[in-house]
Amino acid sequence: MMARTIGYIVGSISSTSINRRLAKALERLAPEGTTLVEIPIKDLPFYSPDFDADYPQVARDFKQAIADVDGVIIVTPEYSRSIPGVLKNALDWAARPWGQGSFDGKPTAVIGTSGGGIATAAAQQHLKAILSHYNAPTLGQPEGYVQTLPGLITDEFEVTNEGTAAFLTAYLAAFGALIERYAPAEVAA
Repeated sequence: MMARTIGYIVGSISSTSINRRLAKALERLAPEGTTLVEIPIKDLPFYSPDFDADYPQVARDFKQAIADVDGVIIVTPEYSRSIPGVLKNALDWAARPWGQGSFDGKPTAVIGTSGGGIATAAAQQHLKAILSHYNAPTLGQPEGYVQTLPGLITDEFEVTNEGTAAFLTAYLAAFGALIERYAPAEVAA
C-alpha cells in the first residue's frame, strides 16, 4: 500500500457538527500509511466571478490544499434536502476560474451523517451530481449514509458500534483503492 494523504472537507461550520465528529472518527480509523487532514472552508468569502482575475489568498490556499492531497472526502450534513450553502460556496471557489478546477481528476468520496434513518442521502446525490460536472472520479460504492445515534462517536472520536466501525474502515479501504487507480504512474528516470 502506498502512503497517502487524504483531505477532508466538512460541509458544516457548526461548532457542534456531528459530521465533523464523523470526520474525526475517520481520522482515527485511517489505515497505517494514510493521513487525513482537514481542508477548512469557514473563512472563504462568498464566491463571485469578480474574484476570478485575482483570487483572495484564503481561496488560493483552499485550492492548493486540494491540489496537495491524494484524494478528498466530503463529509456533509443535509440542509433542506440538499448540501449546505457554505459547502456549495466552497465548491464554487474550487471550480473556478474556468479551466482551473481543483476537483478535475481528483479522487473524491462523499459521506455524511444525521439522526435520521436515510442520513444525508438527498444531499449526497446532489453533491455527486456537482462532482460529476467537475470531472472528479467519485467513489460509488459503498455509499456513506451513517445514522448517528446518541453515543455512536465518543468525545475522543471513537466509534462505539462495531458494525459502524467496520463499515467506516471498509469505506476508507474502498476509497484508498480508488485513489490508487487514479494515482499518477511512476516513470523511471
